[in-house]
Amino acid sequence: MTADSSALDPEDRKIVTLARSARARNGVPEGAAVRDETGRTYVAGTVALDSLKLSALQTAVAMAVASGAKSLEAAAVVTEAETASDEDRAVVRDLGGAQTPVLVAGPDGTVRTTVTAG
Repeated sequence: MTADSSALDPEDRKIVTLARSARARNGVPEGAAVRDETGRTYVAGTVALDSLKLSALQTAVAMAVASGAKSLEAAAVVTEAETASDEDRAVVRDLGGAQTPVLVAGPDGTVRTTVTAG
């Protein structure tokens, strides 16, 4: 499903903007943001160390878990890729469930598609 960014819920638009900002600010391939069941957001970029490789979405979900989140309402990733990877969808599903929406936006912040974590 393709989504018009201007038609997004304000809270979804916020996580896309946060993800885009993380990508730009940190100069990383991807930026991501997730919103937990309380409305808190967690923002991250790609982690690429010799001994640790995490996508931006994996990092954002890990930050949410480490901060005590019990579930996710939504996730967003800003990437050159056309859609969220299977690994990224799996980590969102682990915390948020199969129906959690994952918004996939290009580097300009335009949402290309919304997929479910399932």
